[in-house]
Amino acid sequence: MRIQTLALILAGSLGLGSVALADSQKIAVVNIQRVLAEAPQARNASQTLESEFGPRGKALESQKKEFETRAQKFERDQATMSESERTKTSRELRDAQLSYERRAKEFQEDVQLRQNEELQKVQKTIVEAVRVYAKSQGFDIVLADGVIYSSDSVDITSQLLASLTAKAPAAAAPAAPAPKK
Repeated sequence: MRIQTLALILAGSLGLGSVALADSQKIAVVNIQRVLAEAPQARNASQTLESEFGPRGKALESQKKEFETRAQKFERDQATMSESERTKTSRELRDAQLSYERRAKEFQEDVQLRQNEELQKVQKTIVEAVRVYAKSQGFDIVLADGVIYSSDSVDITSQLLASLTAKAPAAAAPAAPAPKK
């Protein structure tokens, strides 16, 4: 029995030692979703993508509307068309639909690729800002995703956003658009 008691005392003292060690650590939490929603660098990335892909998206939307108008007209008029005219129009509509679908898929892939590129740039900026802020404030650990609860006293999101906002003019220069394929 004495060995079990000694083991319990030893385990308890080790547990208290680690609690005391944890109390001396300076820990902070960052709400990354809020930072990505509010940081000027993230808004600039969104504006860059909009200016880069907006015209192409509008052209695709126009192509879709034109196809839908032609398809409705065909549905309405096909009963009065000759067999050859109906076949020709049907083929043209099919080709137009395939063309639209191909262009829409390419557009979506291009947008996704560029979104990932811009997100990586913004994330790199945020991580660096967290590191700089954490070092300057003496934090030992900064947590982001996976935090179930944190008190407001350890949440440095607002301070981080202020730091990112202060750095925004230097980081706000939009990147040159990527060359089109």
